[in-house]
Amino acid sequence: MFARRSDLPLERDAAKKFLPWLVALIVYLAALALAGLMVLNSAVGRWDQGLSGTLTVQIPPVVAKDGEANPRVRPQVRVEKALKVLRSTSGVAQARALPRAEIKALLEPWLGSGDLAAELPLPFLIDVKLEADAGVNLEALATALDAAVPGAIIDDHKRWLDRLILLARSIELVAAVIVLLVGLAAVAAVIFVTRTGLAVHHEVIELLHVIGAHDNYVARQFEFQALALGLRGGGIGFALAALTLAGLGYLSGQLDTLLLPKLTLSTVQWLALAALPFVVAALSMITARVTVLRALARLP
Repeated sequence: MFARRSDLPLERDAAKKFLPWLVALIVYLAALALAGLMVLNSAVGRWDQGLSGTLTVQIPPVVAKDGEANPRVRPQVRVEKALKVLRSTSGVAQARALPRAEIKALLEPWLGSGDLAAELPLPFLIDVKLEADAGVNLEALATALDAAVPGAIIDDHKRWLDRLILLARSIELVAAVIVLLVGLAAVAAVIFVTRTGLAVHHEVIELLHVIGAHDNYVARQFEFQALALGLRGGGIGFALAALTLAGLGYLSGQLDTLLLPKLTLSTVQWLALAALPFVVAALSMITARVTVLRALARLP
């Protein structure tokens, strides 16, 4: 496909064996880093959409001195008092007490499906949805709830979500830096290989230069070689990365967890990864051209 007439015996250079495997490693690492960045970004979006503007109110059972729930205090009365406070608070769009079966279902991934959850003194939970941009004073709400229902606790999802998003964004930054470093490594490798080729074929290049060959003519021979080798190595690297990601996606699908993001990619994300070999190949071609033209400009 990229076979061209050449006055330079580039096919016999060591770059033909060295560069494709180096590019394959670079594309492999870059694809894994980009895939991790995409997965985290998608997960952060889901967390933000699912938890923003929500609160959870815990109503713990009143425990007697012997550690058992106090039968004289009806839990439903405490829940109703909390619901009354919440529904009368400005900015609260909805307040719903979760059924015990739903609470047990939430705990099953951690406690199992046995009778352990039924034997524990679980708190009653109230799911609260806030109006958009309501600006609810959580400290005042906590004080009002504690006055009506002593021991009531407000879980502000935003505080937890902000910490989680900060961690995810930090990991994304690390992944982006890895991609940048990998790109710089590709540029450095192409520069090294191109300069080596220039040194090996120095006499032939000088002869072509003397008889009137344009710099662009010589540069095209190196740039098309870099493009062909970059595509070959990029294809290998992407294939290995796709196999790795498919395996990780299968293993993550076997995990029954609510917190860890699923290692799955959308069609658009797969297409973005598939474009990576072409980007690296184009970068290799441009780097080879610039390197050759700068070297030829110094010839007499």
